[in-house]
Amino acid sequence: MPDGVPPDHRAGFVCVVGRPNAGKSTLTNALVGHKVAITSGRPQTTRHAIRGIVHREDLQLILVDTPGLHRPRTLLGERLNELVTGTLAEVDAIAFCLPADQKVGPGDRFIAAKLAETRTPIVAVVTKADLVSKGRLAEHLLAVSELGQWADVIPVAAMTGYQVTELIDVLGAHMPVSPPLYPGGELTDEPEQVMVAELVREAALEGVRDELPHSLAVVVEEIVEREHRSKDGRPFLDVRVNLFVERESQKGIVIGTKGARLRDVGTRARSGIEALLGAAVYLDLHVKVAKDWQRDPKKLQRLGF
Repeated sequence: MPDGVPPDHRAGFVCVVGRPNAGKSTLTNALVGHKVAITSGRPQTTRHAIRGIVHREDLQLILVDTPGLHRPRTLLGERLNELVTGTLAEVDAIAFCLPADQKVGPGDRFIAAKLAETRTPIVAVVTKADLVSKGRLAEHLLAVSELGQWADVIPVAAMTGYQVTELIDVLGAHMPVSPPLYPGGELTDEPEQVMVAELVREAALEGVRDELPHSLAVVVEEIVEREHRSKDGRPFLDVRVNLFVERESQKGIVIGTKGARLRDVGTRARSGIEALLGAAVYLDLHVKVAKDWQRDPKKLQRLGF
């Protein structure tokens, strides 16, 4: 082991899986103690395998937050499922999220069947434990236990911190003895452009109709530093971002009356981007139509899927 690293230090990769809106991104953020994955009340908001890194003196967990596994209806859906199943084969443990406020359903059984094909240790994580009574939680834990062969079953509440530390201990026990794989202080290995795109996407999804999340792709065109600094001495960046929807009607939803919604999206996203990049930001947003992009292989590739 390197100097200063305990001889029994463990490090490894954990894939966080679950059906859409099972609390995966919120759990990832709680474990890392910092926002690295976008969260939204709408299904399928995560489009990239964003890694969050948990640092402790005796342990380092690299969390892979994936899109929700689901029965695909479009080419995009198939690509997202391939992303998840490809990740499962490359990690040291899997955290399978099952929300306590929803009964075990067909989506959970579909994922459990997929997971049964892997030899990787699986920890069943009952998320949102704070949203139900103790009796209901006990019933759900029993149903989850009967769903598959799990290495551990543990209830957590990411929003309140309930058993988050205990979950880190449980996952850490499945990691191999290893020196840290990433330098201390790093929270994610995602490129800045991917993180910026996710922050814009999260802001755009707030308060819009249910059909939009599946039809919204965000691409960062460029991040350019200006010669002069901001008034407070920080670097000043021009960030140009395109938001792609599939239909003209959806474009109107994102832009809003006289551009009000898009301005609101820009205001909300900018604060997160400035915190991420440590700079003052001029955020230039443009909404464009890429007709039926979820079903077009060339358009999917161009948009990064």
